[in-house]
Amino acid sequence: MNILISGGGTGGHIFPALSIAGEIRRRYPEANILFVGAEGRMEMEKVPAAGYTIKGLPVAGLDRKNPVKAFKAVLKLFKSMGMAKQIVKEFQPDIAIGVGGYASGPVLKAAQKAGVPTLLQEQNSYAGVTNKLLAKEARCICVAYEGMERFFAADKIVLTGNPVRRNLLECTASQQEAREAMGIDPNKKTILIIGGSLGARTVNNAVKGGLEKIEACDDVQVVWQTGKFYDAECRDALAASGVKNVVQMPFIANMDMAYRAADLVVSRAGASSVSELQLLGKASILVPSPNVAEDHQTKNALALVNRNAAIMVKDVDAADRMVDTMLRTVSNTDVIDTLSKNALEMALPNAAEVIVDHVMELINKK
Repeated sequence: MNILISGGGTGGHIFPALSIAGEIRRRYPEANILFVGAEGRMEMEKVPAAGYTIKGLPVAGLDRKNPVKAFKAVLKLFKSMGMAKQIVKEFQPDIAIGVGGYASGPVLKAAQKAGVPTLLQEQNSYAGVTNKLLAKEARCICVAYEGMERFFAADKIVLTGNPVRRNLLECTASQQEAREAMGIDPNKKTILIIGGSLGARTVNNAVKGGLEKIEACDDVQVVWQTGKFYDAECRDALAASGVKNVVQMPFIANMDMAYRAADLVVSRAGASSVSELQLLGKASILVPSPNVAEDHQTKNALALVNRNAAIMVKDVDAADRMVDTMLRTVSNTDVIDTLSKNALEMALPNAAEVIVDHVMELINKK
């Protein structure tokens, strides 16, 4: 089998794509899997690191405020469409899977024109532009939220949930063992703050402004993942403060241990992060990014908040409210237990397996 997978740009697109590929490889070790991503985006690093081949397209986002950049983006799109057509012709895929992001548009469109069945995976509660454009010709659309009929034809939708990294679910360490593995106090209540691999300015600024409040809580410790862009300034701020119960790092490689160590997680509300929190049954405070299409992170967060499965702090309120809210919440065992239980009840496990079932169904029909 030749399986073409396209999309990326953020971890929210890449990790589900890698999970789907991993499930295909687990079942069918001889399958040929080719990824297509956007040049200069993080998939060009993450996908080869996971052991897969990837080809890059020069496609980029359209900057409507800058006519010169917009014109260049259109030229890149046309070039990418030609390259995508050639990739499909040479690779001869049995199916093309789109996970959203710049590259999936040209690739999935080229596959559809060549008569290749296509499957879309939409991570968010508000559908992305690329997937909406591709939906008409797609054979199957796998979604993570109910009510997606407002974007896609109901007869194509399958509620699967979002695939997450397998190692997160397979971690068997106890909370105490995870804390020891991370080099933190095994007996203190632990808050994990994650802003994504690139970081989140608002979240980091809120922590910097609240270091004295964190220090005053002797029985609490914080693991603060700042993202590589903010590493130096956050490290310097922490050093200058002299606060000892905060551990700062730009990136956490062993997220399975980090999640397991935490009583409470403070995070953006990207689709993959929300799915991970649900599947692991983690109490969370969500700070949706306002810098995303159609404010979809707020919609992701509200899906949990409305089920009492998470607490939301708006980005605009984070400087004043985030640290106070997280310190108050982590000290209330009843609230932590309720959030955790309700998040776990919302989880849709085995998403990658169900998606690959539908992939094989489409290939067999072909």
